[in-house]
Amino acid sequence: AAGGAGWRLPGRVLELVFSYLELRELRSCALVCKLWHRVLHGDENSEVWRSLAARCLAEEALRTDILCNVPTYKGKVRAFHHAFSTNDCSRNVYIKKNGFTLHRNPIAQSTDGARAKIGFSEGRHAWEVWWEGPLGTVAVIGIATKRAAMQCQGYVALLGSDDQSWGWNLVDNNLLHNGEVNGSFPQCNNAPKYQIGERIRVILDMEDKTLAFERGYEFLGVAFRGLPKVCLYPAVSAVYGNTEVTLVYLGKPLDG
Repeated sequence: AAGGAGWRLPGRVLELVFSYLELRELRSCALVCKLWHRVLHGDENSEVWRSLAARCLAEEALRTDILCNVPTYKGKVRAFHHAFSTNDCSRNVYIKKNGFTLHRNPIAQSTDGARAKIGFSEGRHAWEVWWEGPLGTVAVIGIATKRAAMQCQGYVALLGSDDQSWGWNLVDNNLLHNGEVNGSFPQCNNAPKYQIGERIRVILDMEDKTLAFERGYEFLGVAFRGLPKVCLYPAVSAVYGNTEVTLVYLGKPLDG
């Protein structure tokens, strides 16, 4: 189709054809010519992205407010591809049918984590994390390399327990890295404790090598500086039985 008349098809016809393709094929099509790129990326709510979202996202994810802060269908598809990995998590957790929520099974004396499908070694990225169930004694959100463990014995702050991960424990507001507490966060007197259901926005800046957090629309500050130039993945670790954690990738952070 890339040769001959395929180049000159009207945008609406191209859009219809593209709506039958999968993401990998669409990436290739976007490289063919400026017209094809414009048809694919000019409208993030086009039939192309609506069709792809309907095919790859669970109905629950589209019907509920999980993706309420992801306004476009292209963004929703992208969020799904950046969600928790079903293959890169503790054996004691599973990813629910909505595709975005981790459920920790009630296993005694175990700490269990999960990484997102895609990590970042460059650029600026933001994602939301929220707990939908008791935090227990340790509930950590942050980032990890591919080498960081996602399961260990006992109830511990797994994320931040080695030099391969960085975490914020929402229970006691401590920052954790390399098995040590790196101070409290946010750095203010009587910082409010996390409330179940609150959406925390995580901001990873691989240019400045920093990790920061927001609660609601309040910037809480930079938590970690001097991150290594390696591939870092959104990650969480939990200890409480039947607790659920949701992670939604938002794309580039909005400055302001």
